[in-house]
Amino acid sequence: MQIHIITAFPEMFESPFSKSILKRAQEQELITIKTHNIRKWTTDKHKTIDHRPYGGGAGMVMMVEPIYKAVKEIQESIGDKKTLVLLTSAKGQVFTQKHARDFSKYEAIIFICGHYEGIDERVKEHIADLEISIGQYVLTGGEIPAMVITDAVTRLLPGVLGNETSIENESFTDENKTEAPQYTRPEKFITDEGSEWTVPEVLLSGNHSNIEAWRKSKSTI
Repeated sequence: MQIHIITAFPEMFESPFSKSILKRAQEQELITIKTHNIRKWTTDKHKTIDHRPYGGGAGMVMMVEPIYKAVKEIQESIGDKKTLVLLTSAKGQVFTQKHARDFSKYEAIIFICGHYEGIDERVKEHIADLEISIGQYVLTGGEIPAMVITDAVTRLLPGVLGNETSIENESFTDENKTEAPQYTRPEKFITDEGSEWTVPEVLLSGNHSNIEAWRKSKSTI
């Protein structure tokens, strides 16, 4: 899969994408991640990407022209691969695990990271396939949502995780369920204050049918 991220702040992505699973996925060529500085597609000497909103109001609005040019050039470089264009925005659909599964079926994803007071509505109307949010709150920009969605989608791609079965019973694999609680050694943990924290007996019983029933009972929201 190809991930292309259009942003005014490409340096924000250097550390998150150079660690752990995302790093390994890139090294194994299961995914390529490219950040694109939106200022590349400006035409004035100041590399302007935002302007005052028509009708008045606070803040600055990102302009449609550089975004249009950026997406068009990136789409041409991608070719005929199945591509999704996402606009990260607080006004969008709230991202879920179902979205992650759906997005993982694409061959390429282009993120448009909003910033400043907002983004020209024509980007949503004519360029993006979907406007998406990671929650009902406002961030300073769409860069962090792009990181979150990239992480959630990447781990679903074949070969990315060492154990493919590890995603089968995760939280939200079924939309109304979360993963059952997990425990490991030691069986009994005694705190400095003398409290004893123990593992549920059913998990120590060796009775797999009882364990499975317990996990199902604990996984329903």
